[in-house]
Amino acid sequence: MHYRRFGRTDLQMPVFSCGGMRYQYKWQDMLPGQVPRDNQENLEATIRRSLDAGIKHIETARGYGTSEMQLGRILPKLPRDTFISQTKVPPTANPTEFRQKLEKSLAYLKLDYIDLLGIHGINTDEILNWVIRPGGCLDVVQTFQKQGRIRCVGFSTHGPTAVIVRAIQTDQFDYVNLHWYYINQRNWAAIEAATRHDMGIFIISPSDKGGMLYKPPQRLVDLCAPVSPIVFNDLFCLSHAQVHTLSIGAAQPQDFDEHLKTLNWLDRADEILPSILHRLEQAAIDRLGEDWFKTWQVGLPKPEETPGGLNIWVILWLRNLAIAYDMLDYARERYNMLGNGGHWFPGTKSDRIDPQALKPCLQNSPHADKIPAILQETHHLLAGQDIKRLSQQ
Repeated sequence: MHYRRFGRTDLQMPVFSCGGMRYQYKWQDMLPGQVPRDNQENLEATIRRSLDAGIKHIETARGYGTSEMQLGRILPKLPRDTFISQTKVPPTANPTEFRQKLEKSLAYLKLDYIDLLGIHGINTDEILNWVIRPGGCLDVVQTFQKQGRIRCVGFSTHGPTAVIVRAIQTDQFDYVNLHWYYINQRNWAAIEAATRHDMGIFIISPSDKGGMLYKPPQRLVDLCAPVSPIVFNDLFCLSHAQVHTLSIGAAQPQDFDEHLKTLNWLDRADEILPSILHRLEQAAIDRLGEDWFKTWQVGLPKPEETPGGLNIWVILWLRNLAIAYDMLDYARERYNMLGNGGHWFPGTKSDRIDPQALKPCLQNSPHADKIPAILQETHHLLAGQDIKRLSQQ
């Protein structure tokens, strides 16, 4: 295993982390006796496989249902210096409610302390204010830190880059969990900001939100050869020294295997990445056209600036992936979550478009004249049954 200094936490972090949102029994809290033995045995086998591979960072969240409680049945049995523990708790406007949730997480994990506590979901400026204002959630965390129950504090986010950067600039956090991978590199400015503040940088869901790469379309497989799309994406992320660790949301012990192949290439990324990157770019240009490929993002409005909260950037991005790389399954799943994701995945679909109403918010786009028709075409291409976030299912 390769390790990297996790920013100012000074932890030696493995380049892969064991994320805890796939192996748990339920997305809701349950009594320990309600968890089937085979599920608990699978979870424990997954943790042991993770540690055997050198993946000693075990990451979970209050919002992952029975995950914390089930981890509390194995982690206290392990030598404490063999793993790095992390959980995440969502902030609330009421700090007393936040404290109660945090106490519940620690009680479930049954550890004397946790290494990393993440404020889960700083996705808007309002939520950021709940955390950093006097008497807010961060004051609660600092009390726990003084008691020795929490060592370092960070935050996770699905929010826009500007909000992430503002949270980083408070200089109140030791690390950040955020999205950034080959198909979506919008948060690079946030990674640069976190690097300036010497924060640990953890990439969320590079293989699932990063393209459902565990079941890639054949076109993507061919374009990434001689490695798999998973290995390509891992290598792309880790070839940037600013990135410290990638989450593997393992559901079973063997889910680590493909990712571990990346380690053979990590010191030789420049031997293989340039040719794959060139093929991917050229394949997109061939199907989308060079002008569109290079300029489609220019001048697009935010969802709150559009009629009905339309998320134009996300809709066009998903269309591009579906057309350029045959990533239809991924694009459909994400598209049909629009309207159901709240501040975790904001904006609505393009099923009801008034081209005239769109004109003012598209005035800065070089493609203003054709985007309304493209949005309608994209809805016909991707629309299906509404999909909820996993934690809502």
